[in-house]
Amino acid sequence: EPQTETLKVALTAAAAEVEDEWAVPVELVMVGDCETSEPLQALIRATREAMVNAAKHSGADKVDVYAEVDEERIEVFVRDRGQGFDVAAVADDRMGVKGSIINRMARHGGTATLRSEPGDGTEVRLEIKR
Repeated sequence: EPQTETLKVALTAAAAEVEDEWAVPVELVMVGDCETSEPLQALIRATREAMVNAAKHSGADKVDVYAEVDEERIEVFVRDRGQGFDVAAVADDRMGVKGSIINRMARHGGTATLRSEPGDGTEVRLEIKR
């Protein structure tokens, strides 16, 4: 019978794809694991998008992903030590971050927060209830 995919398997696969595609190492650290569900598919897609953004735009030599699963919620942090940007200056009509990450998480009852400073890298934090 087919194995149910777990969050760890899905995130590991996404990290490997991004590494292959952009030739930037993605280091995934994960605490806990769970089976995936439809809301979690949204989390996985948003995480992958954040990894791609970091690999493609940040100029950092690696991307760090930390995921934690506990009884109540799942949190994922995607961090880079790249060039960063002024979050306030990202216009609402630039669908990238807002459309694919923040709105996607919101539609599935999760949250996404973005912290970045020019010269100081970027951190995307995703959270969803289990």
